[in-house]
Amino acid sequence: MSEYPSIVLEQAVNQMASLPGVGRRTALRLVLHLLRQSDQEVEAFSNAFTRLKHEVVYCRECHNISDTELCPICASTRRDHATICVVENVQDVMSIENTGQYNGVYHVLGGVISPMEGIGPKDIEIDSLIERVTKGNIDEIILALPTTMEGDTTNFYIYRRIQNAFPVTGNQSTITYNQSPITIPKISQIARGVAVGNQIEYTDEITLGRSIVNRTEFKA
Repeated sequence: MSEYPSIVLEQAVNQMASLPGVGRRTALRLVLHLLRQSDQEVEAFSNAFTRLKHEVVYCRECHNISDTELCPICASTRRDHATICVVENVQDVMSIENTGQYNGVYHVLGGVISPMEGIGPKDIEIDSLIERVTKGNIDEIILALPTTMEGDTTNFYIYRRIQNAFPVTGNQSTITYNQSPITIPKISQIARGVAVGNQIEYTDEITLGRSIVNRTEFKA
């Protein structure tokens, strides 16, 4: 026998409990709260998620979420498009933006390399990053990935891919790529003010802001 007095209620609780971090008791409380709301409020709640699924897209340039083909950050003429900050996910973009310390653009990988979870370089947006960089006009790439083993592995892989894309000798600052002169980008990483093992999205804004400002050259 079901623990719920209504099959419809049970189905709603099951759906709510499928969300990350939501247990069944919390799911029941939320569902009962919605049940007490007016039809208009519940319909507005439902419509918001329907629109989220059908209208939100990923930016064709940086893979951040957006309402348009090109996100507001990539479309802005006030941003420094010669500096790309590489992050794991959309939450990291929001966290860095909240610091007010960064004025460049982003590249959202959509994950980090993790052999244990079956995630390889082809499963995240590394190829599109290399494509952006080799188009030229990029002065700096900031690696702002988690200070974890997976994050460090991804940092190193990206570093090697960029090195292979820009073979240099001596103190060259430019090379010829596809018959065009291209600036060799500087590769840096956020300062280790972010504790080892921390996710970017859970780091306080002051520490994260200082880590962006005090970034250091990436060393393999």
